[in-house]
Amino acid sequence: MREASFERVTKETNITCKLNLDGSGKGNINSGIGFFDHMLNSFAKHANFDLDVKCNGDLEVDNHHSVEDIGIVLGTCIKDAVGNKEGIRRYGSFIMPMDDALVLCAIDLSGRPYFNFNYSFQEERVSDFDVSRVGDFETETLREFLYALSYSAGMNLHIKVLDGVNTHHIIEAIFKAMANALRISVSYDSEREGILSTKGAL
Repeated sequence: MREASFERVTKETNITCKLNLDGSGKGNINSGIGFFDHMLNSFAKHANFDLDVKCNGDLEVDNHHSVEDIGIVLGTCIKDAVGNKEGIRRYGSFIMPMDDALVLCAIDLSGRPYFNFNYSFQEERVSDFDVSRVGDFETETLREFLYALSYSAGMNLHIKVLDGVNTHHIIEAIFKAMANALRISVSYDSEREGILSTKGAL
């Protein structure tokens, strides 16, 4: 089983994360941000990972610190769980349709972080429920999460929003496209031996 756990404690957040790349799609997420929990549960389901995340953050300020730091912790777990990458496909890409939204995600678990995402949301916030502003998801923090995830995991992450009107659908399509691309990247290729690099290491 390719598993990892990590805990990160700062003056702004206290986060624990457990990840199993060879799981069954079970998510147990409590970030204090309802919409973000929904996205991470969706990510776990579509990647077929088992993912536990607990975060106590300074949501009375905003959700920036919690969202970004969860990206750091989750990326670290991905890097640790995948190990030396022997036998995995390394690359993965997926185009996800979600109603009006269409999103492409491409990943390379190269060990060299790079993040490419150029999209500006029209909505400042999005929520699954009619709740107070505390706990809503601030759309501009999505970029911070994805950046932190890609750099902590040491992966190339390219995301292109090809179409879409509804903010909820676009963001959910991003998480599902990324989950499927990552599932492909970490899967084993029975036709290959060793590490997929002429260097012999990633």
